[in-house]
Amino acid sequence: MNIVNVRRISQAFFLALFLWFCIVGTFGQEWWQLRGWPVNWFLQLDPLTALGTVLTTGTLYAGLAWAIVATLFLGRFFCGWVCPFGSMHQAVGYLGRRAKPLSHSLRVNSHHPLQSIKYYLLLFLLAAASGSLLAAGIRIAWGVPLVIPVLAAVGIILAGVTARRFQAQRKKAAGILLALVGAWTVLAFFFSVDRMLGASLLTGLLDPIPLVHRSVNLVLLPLADATIQKLSVSQRYTEGAWLIGSVFAGALLLNLVRPRFYCRFVCPLGALFGVISRYSVWRIGRTSGECTRCGVCDAGCEGACEPSSRVRIHECVLCMNCLNSCSHDLITFGTAPSASGQLVSPDMSRRGFVLTLVSGVAVVPAMRLGGYTAKNWNPVLIRPPGSLSEIDFLSRCIKCGQCMRVCPTNIIHPAGLQAGFEGLWTPVLNFRIGSSGCQMNCIACCHVCPTAAIRPISLDEKLGRNAFHEAGPIRLGTAFVDHGRCLPWAMDKPCIVCQENCPVSPKAIHVKEHFVTVRDGIRVVTAAAGSVLDTAGTPLKPGGLATGDYYLRFGNASGEQRHLIFENTERGITVDPGFSPEPGISAGETVEIQVRLQRPQVDPDRCIGCGVCEHECPVSGKRAIRVTAENESRNRKHSLLL
Repeated sequence: MNIVNVRRISQAFFLALFLWFCIVGTFGQEWWQLRGWPVNWFLQLDPLTALGTVLTTGTLYAGLAWAIVATLFLGRFFCGWVCPFGSMHQAVGYLGRRAKPLSHSLRVNSHHPLQSIKYYLLLFLLAAASGSLLAAGIRIAWGVPLVIPVLAAVGIILAGVTARRFQAQRKKAAGILLALVGAWTVLAFFFSVDRMLGASLLTGLLDPIPLVHRSVNLVLLPLADATIQKLSVSQRYTEGAWLIGSVFAGALLLNLVRPRFYCRFVCPLGALFGVISRYSVWRIGRTSGECTRCGVCDAGCEGACEPSSRVRIHECVLCMNCLNSCSHDLITFGTAPSASGQLVSPDMSRRGFVLTLVSGVAVVPAMRLGGYTAKNWNPVLIRPPGSLSEIDFLSRCIKCGQCMRVCPTNIIHPAGLQAGFEGLWTPVLNFRIGSSGCQMNCIACCHVCPTAAIRPISLDEKLGRNAFHEAGPIRLGTAFVDHGRCLPWAMDKPCIVCQENCPVSPKAIHVKEHFVTVRDGIRVVTAAAGSVLDTAGTPLKPGGLATGDYYLRFGNASGEQRHLIFENTERGITVDPGFSPEPGISAGETVEIQVRLQRPQVDPDRCIGCGVCEHECPVSGKRAIRVTAENESRNRKHSLLL
């Protein structure tokens, strides 16, 4: 079996494994549901996720540690042999170039200068993630060399990302870098660095592993399960699915223009692998000997690394097509350098490098000028239980959609621009779409999050039991009654759905009883016989008053009384069978038909913002009771009460 077939088997296996992990991300107890399957394995294998969280938090999570180790040994092997998104690209690209002549393959698989874009994107994303670490280094006291921690932060960003032009002018490049660090250090003594810098983990927008997780979990699986309904008991919905699906479909269709288009021009993870691959021990290269320049190896090159000449090591995805197609055995995979020479660093200009670095550091404070993480926070933005405070949350969330997939009630959805651009596709609760609110005994989302943006919590902590009794339950927000839309408040219609469905004990929603005379409810008695009164006035709807909410009010010798209406015809009203008219009631007397309204009131001390009331509210459009993030546990500044 040749090496290309081995690679194809590897790709098929890991793609099937990835899809299986997406399927078993379904909440449940069946063997094909979430029962110990390592559904985050591909995310934990992603070194860009590990590096990004190190920069934003200063912590390497245990689950992501082995991604760094695996990368050092395997290099860009991941792109050509493991990455499920890369396998999809390669399959679509293969279909697009089938039956095309050799000249077409040579053209589309030739190296393009714009392939360096992905390295600028990588630098930009890592720079955006490093602001807090940079500020922390500058904040250190006078007695500690301030440049050391700053250089450490910048060094992580720039590890291996040295362009060929930098190689030729290392002293000048180092001088520019030190000048930038020195400028920041001087500014730190005159300005508040914490207010100038910030960190946000934006890698998940373009990182292929979170991207393909998000696309499959939130778009493809709900579409596939729409008819068979095996993965969920009802149709699952995704807010903003069109945008996620469009990005996914567009990335795949671009392979018809150039094979592995996303991998060559956009993928920041591929760029990171390319940077690390310069240190790899094993690599593609040419042996000594005269090349016939037949072009077969270049025509099949998935990474456009030009194996027939100076091999671009950083672009090679180890597809092994060149090794398999060379009939002269001039291509090898080994430890010796290529006989025709090799390029190990991406072609990045010094000016572009510096501008990208500065832009990445500056973009986070620029995005936060809208105040979305400060006083202009959006109360509609309700995060899942266990979510960190907003700034910390944005420093960890990779927008993978795992929490959205596992939610049994389908209330966790990708955010639009509610939290600004940096909050795009982060999880937010929508109580209208799902099958209920946030269930009291469910903590699935916090245990599936790969980066602890939603920290793991226990049921005791969520419900405020036992050791957490003093702290109380975790609050997602508070429900507010809209008096302009609530049926008892605005329209004098009986309704206690929200109070009946409130799962909190004692209930966070209580009602206040209020009696109101209905329209055309003042009636003139024409006759009274026992518990049946005949009245004159607008004809009544037969049986319309027999719901248990309507009463007949009248005054007699013993004062005002109300009696429950049991039945009615167009003219007659039957009240409590034990009622007998007093001698003072006679023809010509007036009575009032009143409705008993139980108007809901929310107790902010007990409401946890679970959203069950909002979901069950019978006002099908804009709900009459809605949950907002006021009083959420994750940020005390959002407290509703003093």
